[in-house]
Amino acid sequence: MDILLYLIPVALLLGLIGLAAFYWSLKSGQFDDPEGNASRILHDDLQEQPQDRHGE
Repeated sequence: MDILLYLIPVALLLGLIGLAAFYWSLKSGQFDDPEGNASRILHDDLQEQPQDRHGE
């Protein structure tokens, strides 16, 4: 039963770390456009932009 004295604070700490990471991802815009990146990878017209950056 003494192990519960260590496991409960560790579980709460890990939960707080996960919650902080979730709020950080919300603030940084990770969930603003979830379908945009998935559909942009399928379009060929966007592949020309990286070539223009290198001057080729």
